[in-house]
Amino acid sequence: MKTIIDFLQQLAKNNDKRWFDAHKDEYLAAKRDLDAFAIEFMQGVELFDTRVHGLQLRDITYRIYRNLRFTNDKRPYKTWMGVYVCPKGKKSGMAGYYIHVEPATNTYLLAAGMYNPEKVVVKSIREEIMLEGEHFHETLEKCKDFTLPWDEALKKVPKGYDENDLHSDYYRLKTYTLFKPVTKRQITSKGFLKEALADLERCHDFNELLNRCYDYAYDENHD
Repeated sequence: MKTIIDFLQQLAKNNDKRWFDAHKDEYLAAKRDLDAFAIEFMQGVELFDTRVHGLQLRDITYRIYRNLRFTNDKRPYKTWMGVYVCPKGKKSGMAGYYIHVEPATNTYLLAAGMYNPEKVVVKSIREEIMLEGEHFHETLEKCKDFTLPWDEALKKVPKGYDENDLHSDYYRLKTYTLFKPVTKRQITSKGFLKEALADLERCHDFNELLNRCYDYAYDENHD
């Protein structure tokens, strides 16, 4: 992990093609380390979530090159690396398990759940909360040291949902992602991956609930 962090720190200070080309060997060394870490992470997740079997490296990692077509920020390279293990791969929109490394902003974190789901999936999740709110809450209780993105939530319970429901606050969420910050010291320690997998395994029931809502949403949508 140190090779990855060292490269990203330098890239953040020199985010241009000339520097990148001159330090391509350092990038390739960081990428090799990340790929090895990603495979080990994926294999660990497979032990407790059978939905993620059959993924390839390209399904769980991200290109270093930024998409510059729709942004005024023309820096060509991402200054972070991440691994996202979820059913059907990172572009599926399904709930999964994520590790993020971004030394330029001192951002190191674990995440689980579903980021910015489609409206039809959000509707399915809210219906699940309406019918089985206590079970939804119980899955979150297993992940107590993770936090939900309440700063991005709606200010009021959306129309069509009862604000008097016991767990009505969960209707306000627009994205169903759990975050747990970690430190640079933790992420570079020898036992980090084992500890990260143990933390993320506690989020399995939450992910499984979200993915059942995803399945239901699209099964229903295609009827």
